[in-house]
Amino acid sequence: MFKNFFHLFFPTPKLLTVPSFGLDISDESIKFIELIQTNHGIKLGKHGERKIPAGTIESGKIKDLRKMEEILSSLRKEDKIKSVRVSLPEEQVYLFELRLEKAGLLNIRDSIELSLEEYIPISAQDAIFDYEILSEDEKGFDLQVSAIPKNIVEGYLSVFKNSMINVRSFELEAQAIARAVIKKEDKETYMIVDFGEKRAGIFIVSRGIVMFTSTLDVGGSLLTKMIQKNFKVTFEEAEKMKKKYGLERNTENKEMFSVLLNSISILRDEVVKHFVYWHTHKEGGKDRPPIKKIIMCGGDSNLIGLSDYFAVSTKNTIEIANVWVNINNNNKYIPEIKFDQSLTYAAAIGLALGNFEHD
Repeated sequence: MFKNFFHLFFPTPKLLTVPSFGLDISDESIKFIELIQTNHGIKLGKHGERKIPAGTIESGKIKDLRKMEEILSSLRKEDKIKSVRVSLPEEQVYLFELRLEKAGLLNIRDSIELSLEEYIPISAQDAIFDYEILSEDEKGFDLQVSAIPKNIVEGYLSVFKNSMINVRSFELEAQAIARAVIKKEDKETYMIVDFGEKRAGIFIVSRGIVMFTSTLDVGGSLLTKMIQKNFKVTFEEAEKMKKKYGLERNTENKEMFSVLLNSISILRDEVVKHFVYWHTHKEGGKDRPPIKKIIMCGGDSNLIGLSDYFAVSTKNTIEIANVWVNINNNNKYIPEIKFDQSLTYAAAIGLALGNFEHD
């Protein structure tokens, strides 16, 4: 999403041959991935992470343009990053479904623009939007619309331009993650839980389209801090304890389980709420397709006992993501990145996979 709209104004030159990196930007870090087409399939190229100082980006808004430009300029110089596909912050994106009747309809985009202010708290002139057609019948179209404040996109464009890095496309983080963890051409419905360092994202993807997103201020570092406080240990020691015991229910781990449960239950409740809502509310008068399974990614998604805890709560299959599902077409090829670490690169990988689609 946003990719088609972006290219209306910034088309990619046909002669552009510079490889494009997937660049996943959060408040805390930038993760980048390069994927390379070889005679033996797609292979992992350069990849890495840069920490972003606190206050540079807040809730997806760039607050310190100069600092951000310094970070991007160092990426260009040190890692030879010249062209990128960038994720847009979920916190700033609005998603909604819209029905447009064909009677009197001249242009879908113009009609969406006239309806925007009924669904989002910003004016049409201050928004950038894109849409996907979910279904069509004799009377009209059912659409999925995504919109973001124009000044957010302009802020990102500005720092990349001043850093002399070409932006190939902007895309929803959720859409990029879905491209990485759901097999290409799979049109089933899935819930994705991205359990990151500072936040957790809950996404529902159906027919390859992101239908819903939600972001919670619950992440892996919060769990570590709770362990640190309760057991009076260093942050590093608490991190080791979290990885060793997780949510195991046993005598040795009884106190740890209770400490973590306070925060994990908040995420569990949100997952269950959206899971139930999806299955009990109709789409255009029709039942929604059932969620086939819940896919988990992010740095703490494989915390011991977490998937079992969610499985019991949702009575659904929980799966830890395979971020290489659309890359590793040769079982002999193993990307040079640890499995745990790969789970944090889902969005960057999905963005980089956009290089192998037609712009």
